[in-house]
Amino acid sequence: MTILKDSYGRAIRDLRVSVTDRCNFRCFYCLPHGEPPAAPKEMMLSYEEIEYASEIFVALGIEKIRLTGGEPLLRRDIETLVRKVAALPGLHDLALTTNGFTLAERARGLKDAGLNRVTISIDSLKPEVFKKMTGVDVLDRVLEGVRAAQRVGLTPVKVNAVVVRGHNEDEVADMAAFAREHDVLMRFIEFMPLDSGHEWSRADVVSGREIRATINERFPLVPVHTERGAETASRYRFADGAPGEIGIIAPVTEPFCGACSRIRLTADGQIRTCLFSKTEHSLRDRIRSNASRAEIVEYIESVVMKKEPRHYINDAAFEQPARTMSLIGG
Repeated sequence: MTILKDSYGRAIRDLRVSVTDRCNFRCFYCLPHGEPPAAPKEMMLSYEEIEYASEIFVALGIEKIRLTGGEPLLRRDIETLVRKVAALPGLHDLALTTNGFTLAERARGLKDAGLNRVTISIDSLKPEVFKKMTGVDVLDRVLEGVRAAQRVGLTPVKVNAVVVRGHNEDEVADMAAFAREHDVLMRFIEFMPLDSGHEWSRADVVSGREIRATINERFPLVPVHTERGAETASRYRFADGAPGEIGIIAPVTEPFCGACSRIRLTADGQIRTCLFSKTEHSLRDRIRSNASRAEIVEYIESVVMKKEPRHYINDAAFEQPARTMSLIGG
C-alpha cells in the first residue's frame, strides 16, 4: 500500500477536512469581529468532490479523517457526506469537531450514518464565562450535546478547551473534575495565533506545563504513554483510577512538529501542509480541470513533499496566517 511521506520522512496518516467556512459562534480567539465574507458557493467543494478527494487520500495511506469547519453541522445534510466518507475502504476512523449547538438532536443520525466519534468545544463550565468567550449563551445546550453523543455511542467523546489567561485558566481543575464525572477525554489547548483580529499575545498563553501542574495539584496524573508518537496531545489518566482522561496540546511552548502526521483540506479545496502555512495548494482546481486520477495523486504527493519541517510561532519573524482557524479547519 502506498504511504504518503513528506521530505522529512514523516508518514501522513491524518486528514482534516473543513466542510464550511461558516460558524454560528463568535469565539474571541477565532472570530472576535464576526465572520469574514463567505466564499462564493461555487468555490466550495461539493460533497462529491470531498468524497473523491477523501477516497484518493485514503488510498494513499490516510487512516483517519476529521470533519471540521467553521461549524460542520451548519453544512446542509452533513449526514450524507458522513455516510459517503465512512464507507471508504481502508478508513479506520471518522471523527467530527463541533461546537455542539445542534448535536443533541443530530447525534443519532450522525452515528447511524457511520460517524465514529465527536470532539466538542467547551471553553468554560460557567455560563457567563462561556458566553464571554464564545459570544453565545448556550452552555446548557452544548452540555446536552455531550450527553447525547455518549448515549448514541459517538465515543470516546473528546471535549476541547482553549485556555486563555484572564478568561478561564482558573477553571482547569474544575474541567478535569468534569472529565472524571462524565468520563470524557478532556483536551486543554494552548492559545494559538489564529484569531481574525490578529490580537494574539504570548502573555495570554497559559502553558501546558502550568495546566498540568494545576490539575496535578488537585488530581494527581499519570502519563498514558511514555511516547506519544504522532498524537498532538500529551495524555494522562487519573492516578486514583477515576474515569476520564486529560490531554494537553501545547503547540506554542512544547511543539510536536517532528512527529506531525496531518494534512488539511479547506472548504474551498485548498491543501494546507501546516496549520500555520503561508502557502495553499489548490486541489479544487486540479479536480475541476478534469485532471486524471494519476495526475491528482501526483499533485497530492508533490504538495506533501513541501510540508514544512515545523511551525514558526516562536521565531521573531513569525507572521500569523491570513486565514483564521474558522477558515482553515481545526
